[in-house]
Amino acid sequence: MALQRVAVIGAGAAGLCAARHILSRPNSFARPVVFELTDNIGGTWCYDERVGNYDNGRPVHSSMYRDLRTNLPKEVMMFPDFPFDPQLSSFLPHQEVQRYLERYCHSHNIRPHIRFNTAVENVRPVVEEETTTWEVTSCDSSGGQKTETFDSVFVCSGHYSDPHIPDIPGVENFKGEVLHSHSYRYAEPFSGQSVVVLGAKASGLDISIELAKVGAQVTLSHGRPRLTFPLPSGIQQSSPVVAVQDDGSVRFQDGSVGRADVLMFCTGYNFRYTFLDADQLSLEIQDHMVSPLYRFLTPPAFPSLFFIGICKIICPFPNFDCQVQFALAVLDGSVSLPSRAEMEDEVRRELQEKVERGVQRRHLLIMEKDQWEYCRTLAHAAGFPPLPPVVRSLYEEVWRQRQIHPQSYRSLNYRLISDTQWELID
Repeated sequence: MALQRVAVIGAGAAGLCAARHILSRPNSFARPVVFELTDNIGGTWCYDERVGNYDNGRPVHSSMYRDLRTNLPKEVMMFPDFPFDPQLSSFLPHQEVQRYLERYCHSHNIRPHIRFNTAVENVRPVVEEETTTWEVTSCDSSGGQKTETFDSVFVCSGHYSDPHIPDIPGVENFKGEVLHSHSYRYAEPFSGQSVVVLGAKASGLDISIELAKVGAQVTLSHGRPRLTFPLPSGIQQSSPVVAVQDDGSVRFQDGSVGRADVLMFCTGYNFRYTFLDADQLSLEIQDHMVSPLYRFLTPPAFPSLFFIGICKIICPFPNFDCQVQFALAVLDGSVSLPSRAEMEDEVRRELQEKVERGVQRRHLLIMEKDQWEYCRTLAHAAGFPPLPPVVRSLYEEVWRQRQIHPQSYRSLNYRLISDTQWELID
């Protein structure tokens, strides 16, 4: 049997994980080719003070801000077979996660297989009788174009780089600064200003707390249930922004009106795959949804294309690890997929069940509690060790702490004692 050639798009955590597992199966797979748009590994973990565009005109990819610390402890964040340095505290500054990914990359000798400063411009399926191959066209930093053929493509380009900005009537009337958290790097420039932060999920809350610390007056505008835990004195909550009026003032859903110097959108990101033709793949790619994907991974029409890490509100690195191992088991034949029609039916049924439970279309890729059964199913099907129960147990404990102590939960440190037990350490 000829070795299968796999293209990996992106050298962030998901792409490195894909490359690491491909390299560990030299009897089935040729060495991967990893295409990386920037000049470094790490994806969104690679902090870049620049915003807007790079010198080459391409948009800055990373959304990392200077003082970000992880909201998950390293004990549950790690790849299952590659622990963080045990000397580190549980909640890490982003620089430590970047160093961890560099260590992972070095340990598995992935760097020689990465083409840096190389953009993937087109990924096209070529169907001949029973087999599908993939033509991947890329462009390097000197503008040189190249088209190569692969047996499979892993899309690991992340989904934290194309800002989602909801449509707010009259926003062009706003007199101050309008930006998305994608372009936020640190709080000091906002000192003494009044800032309306739109969105109260992880980044909205974190950035609001950072802004309040430098003396900004923050209005945290969101449509979620009112936050009941104590917020810093400089933060007040409000209902969602519904419009900006002709005079530049901001109108909220409850009818109140206020003025602000800054509108900061912490409203998430869109899925964007400029190198894919969705119609050609029988896929629907929208801002918040890619469908149908069997097991949130592969289009039923083309089960040698895999999207790694597309789900939201998950334990990311363990999730990527499970997805990659399942995908490789599909490619090497140890997992047989159902027929295209059966896969499409299963996806339709799963999404329909979520919609009937009241999940909005834009939240259909949010996993939360479903992630554990999902990872267990992939592990069982592909015959690799499932995630130990301690990962779920500690993840849920931290989730609880975060709801009660949003400012101080990161001061706690944990240690894993066994596959089922963790402890709090001083």
